[in-house]
Amino acid sequence: MTAAPGRRSSTFTRLLRHGFTDASAAERLLDSAELAPLRDDPVLLDALGATADPDLALLGLVRLLEAQPEPGARRELLDTLISSKPLRDRLLGVLGASTALADHLVRHPDDWQALVMYEAHDLHPGVEEFEAGLAEATDPVSLRVAYRRCLLSIAARDVCGTTGVAESAAELADLATATLRAALGLAGAAAPEDAALCRLAVVAMGKCGGHELNYVSDVDVIFVGEAAEGADETKAVRAATRLASHMMRICSETTVEGSIWPVDANLRPEGRNGPLVRTLSSHLAYYQRWAKTWEFQALLKARPVAGDLDLGAEYVAAVQPLVWKAAERENFVPDVQKMRRRVVENIPVAEVDRQLKLGPGGLRDVEFAVQLLQLVHGRTDTSLRSGTTLDALKALATGGYVGRADAAQLDEAYRFLRSMEHRIQLFRLRRTHLVPEDEAELRRIGRSLGLRTDPVAELLREWKRHATVVRRLHEKLFYRPLLDAVAQLATGEARLSAEAARERMVALGYADPASALRHLEALASGVTRKAAIQRTLLPVLLGWFADSADPDAGLLNFRKVSDALGKTPWYLRLLRDEGAAAQNLARVLSAGRLAPDLLMRAPEAVALLGDGDGGGLEPRSRTHLEQEILAAVNRADGAAQAVTAARGVRRRELFRTAAADIVGSYGTEEQAAEADQGALVDRVGGAVSDLTAATLAGTLRAVVRDGWGDSLPTRFAIIGMGRFGGHELGYGSDADVLFVHEPRDGVDEREASQAANKVVSEMRRLLQIPSADPPLLIDADLRPEGKSGPLVRTLTSYAAYYRRWALTWESHALLRAEPVAGDEDLGRRFIELIDPLRYPADGLADEAVREIRRLKARMESERLPRGADPKLHAKLGPGGLSDVEWTVQLLQLRHGAAEPGLRTTRTRQALAAARTAGLITDEDAATLDEAWVLATRVRNAVMLVRGRAADTFPTEPRELAAVGRYLGYGPGHAGDMLDAYRRTARRARSVVDELFYGVTER
Repeated sequence: MTAAPGRRSSTFTRLLRHGFTDASAAERLLDSAELAPLRDDPVLLDALGATADPDLALLGLVRLLEAQPEPGARRELLDTLISSKPLRDRLLGVLGASTALADHLVRHPDDWQALVMYEAHDLHPGVEEFEAGLAEATDPVSLRVAYRRCLLSIAARDVCGTTGVAESAAELADLATATLRAALGLAGAAAPEDAALCRLAVVAMGKCGGHELNYVSDVDVIFVGEAAEGADETKAVRAATRLASHMMRICSETTVEGSIWPVDANLRPEGRNGPLVRTLSSHLAYYQRWAKTWEFQALLKARPVAGDLDLGAEYVAAVQPLVWKAAERENFVPDVQKMRRRVVENIPVAEVDRQLKLGPGGLRDVEFAVQLLQLVHGRTDTSLRSGTTLDALKALATGGYVGRADAAQLDEAYRFLRSMEHRIQLFRLRRTHLVPEDEAELRRIGRSLGLRTDPVAELLREWKRHATVVRRLHEKLFYRPLLDAVAQLATGEARLSAEAARERMVALGYADPASALRHLEALASGVTRKAAIQRTLLPVLLGWFADSADPDAGLLNFRKVSDALGKTPWYLRLLRDEGAAAQNLARVLSAGRLAPDLLMRAPEAVALLGDGDGGGLEPRSRTHLEQEILAAVNRADGAAQAVTAARGVRRRELFRTAAADIVGSYGTEEQAAEADQGALVDRVGGAVSDLTAATLAGTLRAVVRDGWGDSLPTRFAIIGMGRFGGHELGYGSDADVLFVHEPRDGVDEREASQAANKVVSEMRRLLQIPSADPPLLIDADLRPEGKSGPLVRTLTSYAAYYRRWALTWESHALLRAEPVAGDEDLGRRFIELIDPLRYPADGLADEAVREIRRLKARMESERLPRGADPKLHAKLGPGGLSDVEWTVQLLQLRHGAAEPGLRTTRTRQALAAARTAGLITDEDAATLDEAWVLATRVRNAVMLVRGRAADTFPTEPRELAAVGRYLGYGPGHAGDMLDAYRRTARRARSVVDELFYGVTER
């Protein structure tokens, strides 16, 4: 029958408005004989438009009508659709969401009647209702049909919103329970002699055990078998194994009605290699001796569901104590975390971004985080022991283990992601967790979740939003360092006797347990909020302090910081809530003297250790540092106060740099191995050099403003030399500089020179005022004529001197010259003046090379401290800093004019440029670079540990151990550290002998 053009056009428009994508095909279906009674019923279009896929729902309805065995059955279905809105919504909702269930209805056209009427108990059916629905099944085929019929009712409630995602998941688990019981009943009926010999319990695990099953999922189980009264145990276990195997086949095998779902027993002891059925005592023996951490995590959801429920309950009761002791196992938290990482690593690259379950920000992130928190805290808090993820999350929030806002966000995200997963699986009833790429499928999923304006875009946007939330909170909760330490605390530790407490402190490595206990009492006693939070933190911090070379210092420093900041609201909140802050603080406080001393002078710098948006431990640029210091100088009254303000910024930024260095170096051995040691060295050198330059700029501004206002009668520039010019300053390095000035137009040279000398004198005086901060010493000994020459010269004077009197060592020293403060144009012109000296066009004459070699030999013999072991001297010893730097600088003097890459003040950059230019082999360059980086790290480590500069390893055992921890060596491996240094230096010296001294034999 063909519709009139006008009506067709009107219908076509209405179809599009109701969400149909193929309106022409829909018109043809509506004109079919099967739908004649409904063709003009506007309610039908409204109902179809409310479904996830109106085209699919309409096609399914036509197929169902065509499948009715006789006209009377078809008429009954049509009449019911017209008269019953609930049926209409449920049936069309299912047909628009699932081709698999539509296929089932076509094969079994009477099953639509399961949706006609809901009694009160039908709205929230449990295991008993589902068992009644499966009761007539007499074989695997009829069991599948009955199972799909029950599934049809669950899906109808789900897609119509009668039940939420959590209720649907629970109903699916209850249906699985009823199905397992029915399948076991069929297996027992097929082998009554086996059923008589044994007691067999089926224990659900995973999502089924947790009452949160998917539409299509493996059903994880464990089988427990015991002999029936009077039966032989061996025969009984064999009989139970046959019953269990038959039950699994009934559920898993494919028939003309398809399959139900696989029953997976691989979570049993020994997995696939272990016996399918074990006795209760055999299970316990395995768990007590051999079980891995993940097996206890899996047992968290164990629930008896079929067979001998009393035996199943005995099993769960017996293993539960083991589950809640699992967190006390060594490396428990790292083991769980590694397992989660392995799951992500095993996802095929092409699927990572589409993985709803296993990928970053997926369902498994929520589940792992919740389970880990349960296992850690559920030992003492039984309210946390639910096997259902959302129930456990709610309990964690109620107990204060997860913030309520975080828990609410996780709950919302988990429900959304599970809803997506349900809709994806429901379509074809296939086990998948991949978000489809087809736009039509995405549109159907989006509409099924109530997204109607732009279903595809809205779905993807909501998915990514929730995944981002999950990932952020997963990292915050799952990897929170406090967990690992809390997990190691034995129940009742707080009730240790005084003597037992002393012994515990000694065992942890505290040298003065009496003092340590006094610190603990001072920190944790009382009823204040501060004391309560510190009681929670201290067990964790004690473990972290104990992992350092000086636990006593760590605890003492923590008490000092807490005394200074304990009443500040943000301080303890930062340590409690920010994942990294507490552990970072513990590392910093126990790593030596420098960082804690800086922190004691500016306790508020603790805030830098957190995860917030305040910059954290990232070094600040020279521009930002200079802006802050100059602003502080401008606000100060007088030069002395201005320099004090500049020192305050320097103190905080030195702490930032030292803390970042410690945190980057004092990680786990695995983290230390992965760290880029060269990058750590460059970071420290660059940060300290930038900070020194900014401090000098601020001091210069203060002096000029105090003596001359804003108009110094001469232009003035500071040139960095040595490590300062090379961006390679360490924590205790002096600032080698040259001072240069140039009289302004119309100013007498004598007046200008007096002003410049006064500036230099006043800067040195102000910076040498005694202070608890690390000193900033200005060293101008590299100036022309050395200590005998004037502190400051005009640019013209420098030019005249260098033209007539410059010695080889001066050209050598100028290789590291770089403007750092003052007049930028004057600094640039100074560099233009010296470039021909440090990069001579004709290279170096042989006599100049010999002179450089003589200078180096004399320096080593004169400056190496008496009694020092040369092989362990990081600066002047063989293979040390001096060896590497002079070798690189000789290459720069010889080839800098021809090779632009060599024209840099930085050692590692010059070395890399020499390698690129073919002046040194890759192997030799790598050897020298490794030695230079290691020697620099040794010097930095000694300063961090001792609080004062030195070029040799400490002799005091604790200090040496602390240097070892900084360099990545664990307790007891200081000797290995020294041996490794000697080997690295020896290899570097071999290269230096050839490249610097011209020794050709290696």
